[in-house]
Amino acid sequence: MNSFLYIILGILPSFIWLCYFLQKDVHPESNRMVLKIFLYGMIAAIPAALIEFGLTDSIFTTFGKSILSTILYFFVGVAFIEEFLKYLVVREKVLTSAEMDEPTDVILYLIIAALGFAALENILYLLQFKIFQAIFLTSFRFVGAIFLHALCSGTLGYFLALSCYRPEKKLSLLTLGFILATLFHGTFNYGIIKMEINLAWILLPIFIIIGLATFVSLGFIKLKKMKSVCKF
Repeated sequence: MNSFLYIILGILPSFIWLCYFLQKDVHPESNRMVLKIFLYGMIAAIPAALIEFGLTDSIFTTFGKSILSTILYFFVGVAFIEEFLKYLVVREKVLTSAEMDEPTDVILYLIIAALGFAALENILYLLQFKIFQAIFLTSFRFVGAIFLHALCSGTLGYFLALSCYRPEKKLSLLTLGFILATLFHGTFNYGIIKMEINLAWILLPIFIIIGLATFVSLGFIKLKKMKSVCKF
């Protein structure tokens, strides 16, 4: 019974955000495709955890406790790996499918994959705590880590969507999207860790969430005004 509660607690925040973002879609996606990408996003969290574990051990074994190892851990060992695997789900399962019929779909499906990823990550995280602690923590993560996953992937999705109109700049736009998503993801995680030492660091994650939420919202608006034909 407790395991079932943890699963519900872990998935619920992602489900709420999923409903919110799906409402932004003028032409709703099929429930089958949404569920498929959400589940693939959850699956992607498994290799991410394994890769992160291996990289973290290698980073700190090689560089010890240094500024370089901290940067590599937060921005490469965690943020980039997670952003890349969420992107990989959409690249392999969405970009060449018939479901891709408008620019905003790129952002939307990356967000869906990210929310699936965040759901499994949240379940595994909450299992470490007692149920009442888990309820508090998942409420905090609802507006924090889980929302961040969606926003970082949405940021990458915006640049990926632009790249289908500017094929000559596809690589540079995709690179920029990855850099920004990784930078903000890693900085957010660093701020959360520093909060344990000094609560004033909470301002950093808050500013990142607000900034990314504004950017992704404006991205949706801009892409809705662009022509619907978008081929990769």
